[in-house]
Amino acid sequence: MSLLARLAPHLPYVRRYARALTGDQSTGDHYVRVALEALAAGERTLADNLTPRVALYHVFHAIWCTSGAQLEGPADDDYSDDATRRLMRIAPRSRQAFLLTALEGFTPTEAAQILGSDFSEVEKLIAEAQSEIDAELATDVLIIEDEPVIAADIEALVTELGHAVVDIAATRTEAVDAVARKTPGLVLADIQLADGSSGIDAVKDILQRYDVPVIFITAFPERLLTGERPEPTFLITKPFQPETVKAAIGQALFFHPRKSAKQAA
Repeated sequence: MSLLARLAPHLPYVRRYARALTGDQSTGDHYVRVALEALAAGERTLADNLTPRVALYHVFHAIWCTSGAQLEGPADDDYSDDATRRLMRIAPRSRQAFLLTALEGFTPTEAAQILGSDFSEVEKLIAEAQSEIDAELATDVLIIEDEPVIAADIEALVTELGHAVVDIAATRTEAVDAVARKTPGLVLADIQLADGSSGIDAVKDILQRYDVPVIFITAFPERLLTGERPEPTFLITKPFQPETVKAAIGQALFFHPRKSAKQAA
């Protein structure tokens, strides 16, 4: 089997991870591209004792650690935006361990293999990152989801994290109307909605008027991970794990800092 055939199923997800790690789609894609070029040129190889997916992330991290130094320094108040300052406050290793396990679904053992670390250190790093993320300000959340049971599950997770659900919309029209009534600080959106309308279109409508972070929770991730247009940094596949949603919420607010809807109201 060719190298491309072995890695193809995993590329959309390592790109998602790279975007979450860097906070930017183009930057994340750059590091993924460099890793793939190194593999193609024989400068890096996939470890035989690891699964292809773990091995790919391991190579990505080897590239990241040697060339991503601009994100490794201490926080500096002179940075041009709040997102960068917040990013720098979490130690890089803690951020990596947290994303690998909570967002990408690796076990702590697999994360340790990717990071070249051990199980106990990874668990410590995850706890440190979670503590910092939980310290972020609470915000108001709009849920766009047409299945009542799933909507209720998401609402419970959001509330558990200290946020307030301002509305649950089942259609594109309901979502736009909800935002007109109260601007949320975060949107959690499904793609396929009750009346056949699209959560993608609903989000586009919202983003035309408001600068708000968005997390897509969908059974159809391939509709967004195409590489042909700007893609969401945060994308969760159904059926989802509660910890994955919690991680994505924390990271979305972390990378897209703004006043909470409660403060802005």
